[in-house]
Amino acid sequence: MTVSGDPARASGRVFGGGRYRTGRRIGGGGMAVVHEAHDLLLDRIVAVKRLRSDLAEDTVARSRFAREAEHAAALNHPTIVSVFDTGADPGEDGVLVPWIVMELIQGLTLRDLLEAHGPVPWPRALAITAKVLDALEYSHDRGLVHRDIKPVNVMITPSGEVKVMDFGIARALFVTDGALTDPGRIMGTPQYFSPEQAFGHPASTRSDLYSVGCLLHELLVGVPPFDGGTAVHIAYRHMREEPTPPSAYRPDVPGAVDDLVLHALRKDPRLRFDTAGRMRESVRRILPADVWDSVLYGA
Repeated sequence: MTVSGDPARASGRVFGGGRYRTGRRIGGGGMAVVHEAHDLLLDRIVAVKRLRSDLAEDTVARSRFAREAEHAAALNHPTIVSVFDTGADPGEDGVLVPWIVMELIQGLTLRDLLEAHGPVPWPRALAITAKVLDALEYSHDRGLVHRDIKPVNVMITPSGEVKVMDFGIARALFVTDGALTDPGRIMGTPQYFSPEQAFGHPASTRSDLYSVGCLLHELLVGVPPFDGGTAVHIAYRHMREEPTPPSAYRPDVPGAVDDLVLHALRKDPRLRFDTAGRMRESVRRILPADVWDSVLYGA
């Protein structure tokens, strides 16, 4: 890691009691902005996710942001973006703005990958999916449902590592506090949420596996199983329409892969894979062991 010329080491805002210095902006969404930052204590480049300043006094936004920090910090797994530190510093108007310091991942989101290169060869799509399932098995075993698995929330590094991020709307399975379970609210992204989420029912671990089915479908053919129109129309399609097998778009996709995707996309959650581990084992049975690593880490 070189020091000279590194944008994260250029002059920027110091925060976290003087430990961090903000660098260039590298991303952002509806709630937060992400910058590179220099950890002055450990001399490393990290990512800092800061709640948008205009939302700093929004109690719902602050609660969700704090929940993301709490959930993500509790997860320590190679396929999940690590959280190093959390805190809050005064903004320009003096209002405390919360932040999360995370490991900085070099690479592309799966959304970037699809936009740049189109559909992924089916063996590599399965290998990527298996790593997402590794992350979900770990989080599910610790009582946490992600609720927003989608291409923009999964990154792949140049060496082929897969990282799941953004536990911002994750739900703790074993907590009865209404602020955490959000009863009756539709949480997630329409193209990727399950029929039960579309109905406004609580998400479960099998809801995440439905989202993985949507993700795998998009990796294989370039589009999610249900898209187009308003969010309400997409939700209706999740609830009422049957998905088209990936091989209808790409004849090279084997029937076993079709079966895997369609199993994950069953309307009734009781008919889907019961755990992320079982779905991953189904992936492994389709993808020969002798090509597993070469597919995952190949170009």
